This record gives sequence, C-alpha cells and structure tokens, in this order.
Amino acid sequence: MKSFLKWLILAPVALVLLVFAIANREPVRVVLDPLSSGPPDFQIVAPLFIVLFLTAMLGVLAGGVATWLAQGRHRRAARHAKSDVERLRGECDRLRAQLTPTIPAIERPRDAA
Repeated sequence: MKSFLKWLILAPVALVLLVFAIANREPVRVVLDPLSSGPPDFQIVAPLFIVLFLTAMLGVLAGGVATWLAQGRHRRAARHAKSDVERLRGECDRLRAQLTPTIPAIERPRDAA
C-alpha cells in the first residue's frame, strides 16, 4: 500500500517535470561574474531546465547541510542522555542485585511411603 501511494504521488510529479523540461529546452546564458564591467568572464550557456534543476538541487543540498549543522546540539544531547541512561541502568542492576535477599531453600517434608 505504501509503495502504491508513493507511486501515486511521484508519477504526476515526474510527469510535470518531464513536460517542464521539454517545454524549456532553449539555451540561456547564466553570468556568474556580477562585478565585471566589460563582457562577462565566467558564463554558462545551458538549457533553462538544466539551470533550474541544478539550482533546485543546490538549494536542497544547502538546506540539508544547514539543517544538519543546526541539529548538532540535539544529537550531542541525545548522546549524553544515552550514556547517562546506560550508566544509570547499570547502577540500578547493581543495586537490585545487592538488595535481592537470597531466600534459603525450604525443605519440604518427605512423603512417608
């Protein structure tokens, strides 16, 4: 069921992206030197859909890196909490072993046969 729902969502998205790529095949010039006063020194000529797809991929990558960096303190806190839990669990087991009284075996009377 999960696989079906995934395809139900991904198929239309893929179709829209394919139609977008087919409709925007004309080459565009992307200038990456905004401070140049004369002709641009560094430029890229590529189809528009490639430029937009690459820009989107770079944005997703930058967002993922920013999220990973921002969550570093939460991962560190989780590691410390995990080590505290393991230490306290060991201490609890040790104390439980000390408190558990050893019950002497009670002898049952033997049946007279």
